[in-house]
Amino acid sequence: MSQLIKVMLTDDHAVVRSGLCRLLEQNAEIKVIAEAESGEQAYQTYPDNKPDVLVMDMSMPGMGGLEALRRILHRWPDARVIMFSMHENATYAIQSLTAGAMGYVAKSGNAEDLVKAVKEVASGKSFLSADMAQKVALQSLTGDDNPTQRLTSREFEVFRLLAEGKLVEEIAGRLNIGQKTVANYQTSLKQKLDIHSPVELVRLAMKYGVITEQ
Repeated sequence: MSQLIKVMLTDDHAVVRSGLCRLLEQNAEIKVIAEAESGEQAYQTYPDNKPDVLVMDMSMPGMGGLEALRRILHRWPDARVIMFSMHENATYAIQSLTAGAMGYVAKSGNAEDLVKAVKEVASGKSFLSADMAQKVALQSLTGDDNPTQRLTSREFEVFRLLAEGKLVEEIAGRLNIGQKTVANYQTSLKQKLDIHSPVELVRLAMKYGVITEQ
């Protein structure tokens, strides 16, 4: 019998974690050994659990999945992480892979995608579903210069939170950085994205699918 693939799940909804656990463990090769309900908890408990693969939601209260990914990989560079996201656009997939994730799976996709992703990533390969791979390829081929792709993972998180209407103090708390640092990111975002007002920032975020119109 081949060795079990040990998986850790991170999602702020218990019902989602429960469903993912059932889905993954229908496969005899996969065992869910730990769960976390936030990016903070995933970061704190990762070394205790030492999973073969970490499956992490991208959008969670507090430290988001992208920031948790950044911190985990900074401390444990060999970590194999799959981002599991409600976002179906290429921007989030590209940001995740650029930040070091080995896989990106949309929650709305085929249920089998996550099982395939876990197996591929556990074996050291990257994974994108066929649909997402096509979107990423199309975005790079169309010549539509998406300025958000030039942002680092930390800049992208600040950009996303500003676009969602979060205040500087709140962003500083979520990302565990100083308010002055957030203000510095605001300045660099204006320069990199050529935006001059909060309204322009929101419009740009909506244009490239970073946020959706409420």
